[in-house]
Amino acid sequence: MSAVVPPLPLAKIEEYETRKVLKKAGEAHRFLAELKGVSATIPNEATLINTLTLQEAKDSSEVENIITTHDELYKASVLAESSISPAAKEVQDYLIALKHGFEQVRKAKLIRLADILAVQEKLEKNKAGLRRLPGTGLKNMQTTEVVYTPPQNAKDIEHLMANLVEYINNDELCDADPLVKMAIIHHQFESIHPFYDGNGRTGRIINILYLVAQELLDLPVLYLSRYIIQNKAEYYQQLQQVRETNDWESWLLYILDGVIQTAKKTIELIKQVKVMMQDYKHRIRKELPKIYRQELINNMFNHPYTKIEFVMEDLDISRITATKYLELLVEHGFLHKAKVGRNNFYINQHLFELFMHGR
Repeated sequence: MSAVVPPLPLAKIEEYETRKVLKKAGEAHRFLAELKGVSATIPNEATLINTLTLQEAKDSSEVENIITTHDELYKASVLAESSISPAAKEVQDYLIALKHGFEQVRKAKLIRLADILAVQEKLEKNKAGLRRLPGTGLKNMQTTEVVYTPPQNAKDIEHLMANLVEYINNDELCDADPLVKMAIIHHQFESIHPFYDGNGRTGRIINILYLVAQELLDLPVLYLSRYIIQNKAEYYQQLQQVRETNDWESWLLYILDGVIQTAKKTIELIKQVKVMMQDYKHRIRKELPKIYRQELINNMFNHPYTKIEFVMEDLDISRITATKYLELLVEHGFLHKAKVGRNNFYINQHLFELFMHGR
């Protein structure tokens, strides 16, 4: 028998916004505000969007047991598509979906059903849309027992998604704290389970887009997937506990803790990137003044891997000049040169190691 998912808003939200929840939400807002501020100190937003989004893509896919390495992912962005493993390709699809959603929501400050559908379409590379056929059930991966059966009727799914989109965008429906609302939205989306595939990853992207829509962040830099991986059993247990016992307080505290822990780690990571960028900037200006350009620094920090074609495009220079610049950077220890097939790649090893070990 399928679950009955009540539409939003929740009745008597004040009962769920307990003193403990509001205190935790206040703490989460402080760290979010600090994260928003420190993100603005990086001169080129692409540095954070490209590197942090790739981290999130890896972690979010890992929740779904799509596992790949950092090195494989970083190489994938500079390799031909035919050379990329299926797992790395799925992670890249997540990256594309997240960036697309961010661009739409940044402009509109709304999350439309069309945006959610587009995110899922880019994740799964199909136009299946909302579920129309019965038969979907969520199973325990160890026992294969069905632990939750979401709504099966297509009309019910349509109505619940329309209601969810209205709840996301219409603050008059619910005056709860925005971070409390984010946790409710995530639970509701996962309970509706509106798609045949990609629900978990789409739901995690909606979290990020909601923070941007609410202007709690300017850039998509707070990612809860690593927190969920580290607390995976609790995540699923908390989702199910709300359905069975209506224990919203535990769920809200769980998500708010995730916001706090993730924001703290991301603040430190961004600070380390900033220090590294400044160090490279000063040293290149001193050791290689003839090739120093801010665009070159940006190129080296947009992504741990670069190649001649990227430098040619970013700096608008010839192939010979781009090659010369990169070889000088290798000679002075700023980049490490690696050959993959017939192509040379240039690795910002310090940035690579920071993202390998800094989260």
